Amino acid sequence: MSNKHGVFVREEATALTVPRKSSAGLQVVIGTAPVNVLDDPASAVNVPILANSAPEAMEALGYSSDFKNYTLCQTMYVTSNLYQVSPVVYINVLDPEKHKKTMEEKEVSVSSLQATVREAGILKKGLTVKNGETTLKEKEDYVLSFDSDGYLVVTLLAAGSAAEAGSLKVSGSMVDPSSVTKEDIIGAYDASTGKETGMEVIRKVYPKLGVVPGILIAPGWSQEPEVGIALSAKAANINGVFKAIAFPDIDTTKAKKYTDVKEVKEKSGFTSEFCYPIWPCFMVGSVILAGSAVAAARTAYLDATRDDVPSKSPSNERIAITGTCLADGTEIVLDQDQATVVGEYGVATAFNMNGFRMWGNHTGAYPGSGDAKDIWINVRRMFNWQGNTFILSYFDKVDDPMNFILIENVVDSENIRCAAYAPAHWAGASIEYLEADNPTTDILAGRMTFRQHIAPYTPAETIENILNYDTDMLKASFTGGE
Repeated sequence: MSNKHGVFVREEATALTVPRKSSAGLQVVIGTAPVNVLDDPASAVNVPILANSAPEAMEALGYSSDFKNYTLCQTMYVTSNLYQVSPVVYINVLDPEKHKKTMEEKEVSVSSLQATVREAGILKKGLTVKNGETTLKEKEDYVLSFDSDGYLVVTLLAAGSAAEAGSLKVSGSMVDPSSVTKEDIIGAYDASTGKETGMEVIRKVYPKLGVVPGILIAPGWSQEPEVGIALSAKAANINGVFKAIAFPDIDTTKAKKYTDVKEVKEKSGFTSEFCYPIWPCFMVGSVILAGSAVAAARTAYLDATRDDVPSKSPSNERIAITGTCLADGTEIVLDQDQATVVGEYGVATAFNMNGFRMWGNHTGAYPGSGDAKDIWINVRRMFNWQGNTFILSYFDKVDDPMNFILIENVVDSENIRCAAYAPAHWAGASIEYLEADNPTTDILAGRMTFRQHIAPYTPAETIENILNYDTDMLKASFTGGE
């Protein structure tokens, strides 16, 4: 043995595992965007795109105020103008190679070497620009760009052959968002190519971007029963391990008044504990937005103000809207009684009480289910969040030796982490390793089981004050209290 002389330091492995956060409010939005304005539109089709701000999303996918045709732009608008919340994952299904139509030749005038074609959705690829009957060459005679309204701008080059042209003829192709179908939104897996489209791309969010989906929405599409049900099914099982919550919309062409909502919800099949249905649409001035786009952003914003923990229901939170309406713009005016009835159907809504606010604590499972972990939106999301966080925190322990060191690490780490969230976010939580849950056969099979108890708070949905007329108090006032 060698001699030591001096001061020495030796490091030991940390006994506790540092928890990894799971963002319960991370929005994943499926829909359409004006990708024709991009230099490479194909790069933004059926891939998950993470945007840390609305401007970043607009740059990556394009932007249009035509929210009916370009549904992803609703979330861009909400996260830019109503709630500054990020990040958001976008999945665009509008494919310029598939969803396109022919643009007939148009003649446009030139002013100061520029000509603007006032048609939305024009594709650069395959575009023909003529000066009279002479076909011009891109980058030799002209360059292409898009203005802030999404219109194509042809800028003639001073050194080009058409520098003196007074007008140009433009023809080619343009994207056709009206040809996108609910099947495109739901998506599919092509076994021959391995390509995934639509909602199937949700699977790629964590492996590709390293973030776990928290809220799934498809504004403008989720009112379709097939879409809303598929979205809820995806939320229940992501990558075989994670869970999220879907915010489907109730179809306002069928539910035109609050008493219609129950029947439409049930016929739509929005009865999963992993969905939080919304009715009707919301307005910001003249802008009409899917309720899901606003509710999802508001919920994510609420989480962000509460340590990124989904312990509070979004119900009774103020929302930055000016009204509620049907998809056609017909105004809907609910009072508290009517909004409460909608909430009792297991559907969230909004009404004006000194400012508009969300209203409704129940998931789609209510009133069919009575299980507290499934019927309350914040409790369901807390279970999702806890499960996702546990997986992320201890995945590195998989395949470690199954011994008491591992057991103590998980139990001690979890109990310390969970204690930090009490009493602010839940009444308490604890985890234990029980011999009864871990028979020798399981140990030999390499399987270990922990049992965790968590107690999220249910929302204080009813606060009642019983008033009575105290005649003795009245009488005492006349006798000076004697």
